Amino acid sequence: MEAIILIGAIVLVTLLGTRLIHRINARQDARIASHTFSDAMPGVGRRSRKHHRRVPADPSGPADHS
Repeated sequence: MEAIILIGAIVLVTLLGTRLIHRINARQDARIASHTFSDAMPGVGRRSRKHHRRVPADPSGPADHS
């Protein structure tokens, strides 16, 4: 009799655990679906363009004087 109760308790705890994991996964899937991954993170991949530095002309380069 005790063995049957023990097996029943193990099955019940297993079912409750799988139900809990299923609910946590569903919540995480909803959280992932609502997030837009294509937006750039602030400050990542964006460089400030405060100074536009020009490359000086090379005086020793070829001269195309017409």
